[in-house]
Amino acid sequence: MKISREWLQTFFDAPLPEANELAHALTFHAFEIESIENDILDVKVTPNRGHDCLSHRGIAKELAAILNIPMTKDPFGADKGGQFDMSATITVSVADAALCPRYIAWAIKGVKVGPSPDWLKRRLESIGERSINNIVDATNYVMFTLGQPLHAFDADMLKVKNPKIRGTTEYAVGVRLAKAGEKITSLDGKVYELSESNLLIVKGESDEPVGIAGVKGGMNSGVSDETRDLVIESANFNGVSVRKTSQALKLRTSASQRFEQVLAPELAAFGMRSVAALIRELAGGELAGFADVYPSPQEKTKVSVSLTHINECLGTSLSATDVEDAFTRLALSFEGDKNIFTVESPPERLDLNIPEDLVEEVGRIVGYDKVPTTELPELKQKTEVNENFYAAEKAREELISLGYSEVITSVFADKGERVVANKVDGVRPYLRATLIDGLKEAHERNARNKDLLGLDEVKLFEIGIAWKKGKELFMLGMADKKGVKEKELESSAARAYDELPTSKTEHYQPFSKYPHISRDIALWVPKGTSADEVFDVIKHHAGGLLVRSWKFDEFAKGDKVSYAFRLVFQSPDRTLFDGDANERMESIYMAVKEKGWEVR
Repeated sequence: MKISREWLQTFFDAPLPEANELAHALTFHAFEIESIENDILDVKVTPNRGHDCLSHRGIAKELAAILNIPMTKDPFGADKGGQFDMSATITVSVADAALCPRYIAWAIKGVKVGPSPDWLKRRLESIGERSINNIVDATNYVMFTLGQPLHAFDADMLKVKNPKIRGTTEYAVGVRLAKAGEKITSLDGKVYELSESNLLIVKGESDEPVGIAGVKGGMNSGVSDETRDLVIESANFNGVSVRKTSQALKLRTSASQRFEQVLAPELAAFGMRSVAALIRELAGGELAGFADVYPSPQEKTKVSVSLTHINECLGTSLSATDVEDAFTRLALSFEGDKNIFTVESPPERLDLNIPEDLVEEVGRIVGYDKVPTTELPELKQKTEVNENFYAAEKAREELISLGYSEVITSVFADKGERVVANKVDGVRPYLRATLIDGLKEAHERNARNKDLLGLDEVKLFEIGIAWKKGKELFMLGMADKKGVKEKELESSAARAYDELPTSKTEHYQPFSKYPHISRDIALWVPKGTSADEVFDVIKHHAGGLLVRSWKFDEFAKGDKVSYAFRLVFQSPDRTLFDGDANERMESIYMAVKEKGWEVR
């Protein structure tokens, strides 16, 4: 996530260190930094902290703890979240609370849509976001500040046109799963066909889709210069549902990235209050009504850990004061008796659930550089060996020594005994009952590349699971020019455990994905001329496209010797044509003729 140092400064009275110092602090106590450019830090937030740190507020809170600088302007400080009262002006219906644990909607009337002020444009543009208008920019600004995605609808689209049905209700919003084949045109003008697993926001009266929940709004309800009334959404959607929808539609947004990480339902209240205040500041308007569907409010989480456990896990001798200081800097509310600490997790910190989570917090704030180096104790008993693992490694080493290469093929197949309920591969709906089909296909594909690989014969093997005869079997399959065969890997036979050899490979390099071209050259040279001497001339004039070469034939006749070489040409960045190889071969022919050698 792109983080602006100027934006971070808004949370503090004391001046922050330079961007490179902030990066150093975060790297050694929280997250890796991908890059620093013009006071913008690209922070690689780890998945376990996506729920609270994909925001400037989250990163500011981390820096406050790491650098021990008071965070004097915390948006969550005075606002305690909580649940809003309901008004009759707007109603929200949620079909499945598991997919939408919370939905807050606020109606704001009488806004004036227009350009955003320079400070807001500058903030958004600094992290690569385009300014659209003061309403949309306000929702984006609050999302990047607090981490809560928000959306603004043109309220006219959600207006109830038959008050006899809805009584005094003026606006109605619904949240439901899509119908198979249902379509929606998003704000970017693209039409998406939906499935029954996609969650939608709909107009409550007509059931017409107005947005893809947690992903993107619909064009029919977008805010324009003519918009005067708004309905603001601050909701909490199921992370798995949003991720699957985003992947299925190939539509990933800043909002979906955050919902995918699973957000705290309490965060929605903070987001709504912040965006409503900012919209009224930028565009005027008055709050006209609100709804908060929150059937199962988020419960408070308390976790206890002992000082002894902290020190045992970290290998330290921290005092109770050291631990108290770490919790205080992290703004974690706690109570303790100098040995047992009970911490109440802030609502946004969904990652603090077990004692070891608190141990990690103490360790990274104190600093892992303060953890002493300690040798591991000697094992008191012989190490247990996993028989399946040992048998696989033994077979692997033996086959590699015989020139076989290992492959891993798909566990899905066109036929088998077990049907996959949730298909990953839509073409192959079964779990494989044999390794043979996959190995045969792999061998046929790779046999064409034996020249490139420098092999006389391609020999493959696979170690994997197959499902047949009602069992899950550990199998070994082999493929070579004689055919393809398999057998069950008998792990129980592995009893005399030896030390397995370690790999002696010293260098790996990427392979080219482009096709190769093979050429052969055979020539007569005077007796006494070594193959290496001839080979050196050929390789020198073959150029950089020569990726593999070897001698495959030699015989003597009279006072001459015949050598034959195979040359394999390939480019790392393009497909070669015959002309490329012919040009290299012509260069080789001229060089050997200058030597007085005769090309056969």
